[in-house]
Amino acid sequence: MLLLRLLALLSVLGVPLASMGAEDIPPEKVRVTTTDKHALQDGARTFVNYCMGCHGAQYQRYERVARDLEIPEDILQQALIFTSAKPGDHMRSSMRAEDARSWFGAVPPDLTLVARVRGEDWLYGYLMGFYEDASRPWGVNNIVFPNVAMPNVLGALQGRQVCLTDNPGADASVNIAICRELAVVPGTGAQNNEQFDQTVRNLVAFLAYSADPNKEVSERIGRYVLAYLAILFVFAYLLKREYWKDIK
Repeated sequence: MLLLRLLALLSVLGVPLASMGAEDIPPEKVRVTTTDKHALQDGARTFVNYCMGCHGAQYQRYERVARDLEIPEDILQQALIFTSAKPGDHMRSSMRAEDARSWFGAVPPDLTLVARVRGEDWLYGYLMGFYEDASRPWGVNNIVFPNVAMPNVLGALQGRQVCLTDNPGADASVNIAICRELAVVPGTGAQNNEQFDQTVRNLVAFLAYSADPNKEVSERIGRYVLAYLAILFVFAYLLKREYWKDIK
């Protein structure tokens, strides 16, 4: 298991997400929970529908997701598995590596551990940060990662997001303008701003869960261990006091 996690970590670090450059905008603080099963189910549905065409979560299994998120097997087959994969298989992308290199210049990284590597705040800012830019190959740029090489796969849900203000002197060497403020054109997306914000938060929550499926159990065991040590300390202190009373 440790070897798999190390391999996943190297895969994320070795191939920058969507071939993006250096960030200079601090991420917005966002709070997500990995204990809300309904939110995680929605995030899983968004992931398989909008992300797995290019990315995978190859160190996560469908059946593990279904068990942890309380998804019945028939719903798993209907809503999360769209290929010939079986419930016991890993969640791999259906995109061929040679096609990915041809279209994007690099194979999109596996996302099993991306929340641990990048952080939840960064992921939220990145997914919310796409805006229209006709100079880019896919017609979009990103406020978190300028010159993004990835299309805005959630654009149909969010709608047309445009840049309101630029910082033209951000990188004169490549003559780009870094966007500082964004706005969604009303009525251009399948969801309103509040709905899309929740969709992104749920997706980030699922990626956070995927990066550490045992986090909830580990935290619960940790609380039991701390309680045990606290009780043990009381008895150890009383024993020590009783022992040193006779010595003094």
